[in-house]
Amino acid sequence: MLWESILIALEGLRANKLRAVLTMLGIIIGVGAVITMVSLGLGMQKKVQSSIASLGSNLLVIMPGAAQSPGTVRMASGSNITLTNQDAKAIAREIGGVKYVVPGVSDSYQVVFGNQNWKTKIQGTTPEFLTVRDYKIAAGRFGSASDEDTRARVAVLGQTVAANLFNNVNPIGQTIRIGKAPFRVIGVLAAKGQSSMGQDQDDMVIVPLTTAQERLLGITYLHTISVQVENDKLIDKAQTAVTALLRTRHRLPANVEDDFSVRNMTALMSTMQETTGNITAFLGGIAAISLVVGGIGIMNIMLVSVTERTREIGIRKALGATYAHILGQFLIEAIVISVTGGLAGIVLGVGSAEVISRFAGWTTVISSYAILAAFGVSVSVGLFFGLYPARRAALLDPIEALRYE
Repeated sequence: MLWESILIALEGLRANKLRAVLTMLGIIIGVGAVITMVSLGLGMQKKVQSSIASLGSNLLVIMPGAAQSPGTVRMASGSNITLTNQDAKAIAREIGGVKYVVPGVSDSYQVVFGNQNWKTKIQGTTPEFLTVRDYKIAAGRFGSASDEDTRARVAVLGQTVAANLFNNVNPIGQTIRIGKAPFRVIGVLAAKGQSSMGQDQDDMVIVPLTTAQERLLGITYLHTISVQVENDKLIDKAQTAVTALLRTRHRLPANVEDDFSVRNMTALMSTMQETTGNITAFLGGIAAISLVVGGIGIMNIMLVSVTERTREIGIRKALGATYAHILGQFLIEAIVISVTGGLAGIVLGVGSAEVISRFAGWTTVISSYAILAAFGVSVSVGLFFGLYPARRAALLDPIEALRYE
């Protein structure tokens, strides 16, 4: 009986092709939309995670100035002078579980080579920057401790700067001007791409910290201190210890707020994961509304089908078909419609996600769980909305059904 009912349902779809397609359209669009939206949401989540991870793992970023609070205006980066090289050395010396401490300063400068020029960020830092920020060297070398000690005029270029200044010329060994000061190019970084905020991480020039402080900026304080902890289990403890140490070094009374802020990149990633997860669920939920619309379409067409086949139902009952037989037949027809529409929707959703990824350049992640969930919901919708028409058909009086014109 089950296989026979399935064959009857498929025959009905073939006999009314246009009506069947229009009925399934809501399910097809619903399933396709859910898969596409969830794929976009997961792609956004993956991009944010990889972008934050590219800043460095188990990382604390310390910046001068109090954390922004309602009713206050935060000063621009570098306008406060509360962090010093001695603070960075104290953190490396006194805080347990710290693997690397990287002090840094930065500012924007016009960089010139020959008749080419490019405005970019000049980053003054120490050799540990390469490890902490997970950069790789594509050509040449990175700055050394010797360069740091001698305030050497050497520079390492990001890919964006190298491409705009040198085109096809090998930059290693060439001399560039940063502002009015000449610098020798000793290395080029491997490409890293954009951050989660859309900033180009390859658009910078790295010089030794002491060179940037004394030869370019003329300052003795720091703009940032990056602290890499040995593992993520120690990061909260390290954050507390760093805060306490800097408060002691800066002689801040208990009733005075910090004159610095400590950002926990691991906590930031958790927050961003939660946020993007909620956005993904919201997108999937909005798209799932069309599945309900598709279910209503199935109910409508099944009610029409019951009306059209009233005499057929009467004949079946007269020949011995029971309530369960009629109910099962029409439920199977509704499920066949929803299953067929669900399969077509999966093809549409996966195809749409691939097209968006290839032509729009957006990151998409096809989730097997999203496919199974969307397909399962489509079948459930067909079953739910097909129940009322099936029950109505099963409850028809056979005598009245046979007399129906």
